[in-house]
Amino acid sequence: MTTENDSAREPTLYLIPYFDEDFDLNVMDALRERGYEVYSARDKGFTTEKLGRKVSDAEQLAYAVSHAWTVVTFNRGDFANLHTEYLTKGWEHNGIIVSRQVETGRAVRALLNLLDQVSADEARNQLLYLQNFE
Repeated sequence: MTTENDSAREPTLYLIPYFDEDFDLNVMDALRERGYEVYSARDKGFTTEKLGRKVSDAEQLAYAVSHAWTVVTFNRGDFANLHTEYLTKGWEHNGIIVSRQVETGRAVRALLNLLDQVSADEARNQLLYLQNFE
């Protein structure tokens, strides 16, 4: 039996990617052309250029968490550290997808595979390596 406290959040099937300001916009555009709901720091004006100051990785992750989005980034080291910090502090995030910088088509194919195989609930609190989905 599930109590109200046990089911505080509704299960979510599809993860929603949120690309940080350094990720290739062509990848995001390719996903949109295929009907995926995706967002980016640039779309939301959450960039160094727009705000006139450096937007920290911690701020990017917190922003994504506040919208139940999964971060997609080339910044593997810093986001791996943030992932560990979140788990250590008992905080939750909606998943972090990290990638080496690869050509656009390769990144699109890997993201399509990931989106086909991993639900939002499965991505929750996970650090996912995009290259594992090539």
